[in-house]
Amino acid sequence: MNNALTLKEERTKLFQDIYDGIIPKRVPRNAGLSVEFAMEYAGLPLAETQYTLEGVEEAFEKICRLQCMDAHPIGFVKPPLHWQILGSQSFQMSSNGFVQHPEFSPMQPDEYDELIANPLDFFLEKIHPRVYTELDTDPVTRTFIFAAALKANEDHMNTFARISDKLAEKYGFFVPPKGTTPLTFAPFDYLANWLRGFTGVCIDIRRYPEKVIEACEAILAMLMRSCIPEQPSRYGHTLIPLHMAPYLNEKDFEKFYWPTLYKMIWALAEAGQPARIACEHDWMRYLDYLQELPPQTRLIFEFGDPKLVKEKLGKKFIITGFYPLTLLQTGTKEQCLDKAKELLDILAPGGNYIFGFDKGALTLNNINLENYLAVMNYIGENAYYDNAGESSLDFTPVTPPKIDILPLTSKYDFDWEAYKKRHPNFPPHLEPLMKKQMEQYRKKVIEFLSY
Repeated sequence: MNNALTLKEERTKLFQDIYDGIIPKRVPRNAGLSVEFAMEYAGLPLAETQYTLEGVEEAFEKICRLQCMDAHPIGFVKPPLHWQILGSQSFQMSSNGFVQHPEFSPMQPDEYDELIANPLDFFLEKIHPRVYTELDTDPVTRTFIFAAALKANEDHMNTFARISDKLAEKYGFFVPPKGTTPLTFAPFDYLANWLRGFTGVCIDIRRYPEKVIEACEAILAMLMRSCIPEQPSRYGHTLIPLHMAPYLNEKDFEKFYWPTLYKMIWALAEAGQPARIACEHDWMRYLDYLQELPPQTRLIFEFGDPKLVKEKLGKKFIITGFYPLTLLQTGTKEQCLDKAKELLDILAPGGNYIFGFDKGALTLNNINLENYLAVMNYIGENAYYDNAGESSLDFTPVTPPKIDILPLTSKYDFDWEAYKKRHPNFPPHLEPLMKKQMEQYRKKVIEFLSY
């Protein structure tokens, strides 16, 4: 058995044990570096490389050679070309080569009733042409632009997937089962991020509180169509970065934000798909709410009290984060190692802990790489358990709540019966195969259009 295969099996078992509720041999490390970091580290021009992808594989391999991670070390991909083709107002590349999401409010406050009536149709018909200005044209030109954008996105993502898969095998990293790591958003965040903007939604909860509540329920129904993979896996996850909650008072959080997020995470759990939620900024006010979530939900913390989190959540949930990335930039090697030891002492006992930072390193200037390597190697060499193999779960059994999600149909869904009427000579023995494939590709297109 070669070394890479041995490493992959060992690292995979670390994560699978955690996800199975077992104390692993050692604390797993999942603290990757961004695509932009890898490009800068390899000396590649950031903006040009994101468009051409020239040199990307060599850049990623430089990071992989550091061999200080258990999970794949390259982070989330933000392909810019299809956004440029579409004329996106929501995602734009800045002059320094970083893709940004500016404040943008394509939905007007008097359009809530349309959103509530059918969020998917409203988004495709009204919001999409406002967000993607190049689509606001004649039908033929729109078809060409959309086809080019879809092809550009597919090519970009496929290239990254090919490189990622190749390097994962070559260097023996853990990767979740393919197709089991979708991204979604809390319904209130979706309303704020993509439709009304942070400023607009903060005004709306005062002027139209009931409309906002109904809109979140409608958005939940839309998002649930894409956040559960075709084959859910407890070794995968649905990532949900949480944005607006820390900026709300608790009364507004409980009224507008929490109900649909709670439903979403429980619906995922019911389907066999864990949620991995990024509790951005400070969530210490909301720990009691988090206790209501399904067992083994994965919680990433940015700020807060790790001792309190371990005490309240550590026997039921999988915890990561807390290590301040800025310390890697400003601290001495000794200070960085001391912080790692401190967090290990607090969060590792009893299992349910994956080592990670409070946020990802976006640029070379975010960290001192020597400090990063020192910390990661220390975890890999010293964070072993004496009681590996024991259960890491210790909580009162939870009865899943009854989750009601609004039914959602769209005129843009694929109608197989209508299709057969238009094509009466379709070979009957091919029906099951073609129906599945046509539904699958229509679903992919709608998902592509939904963000």
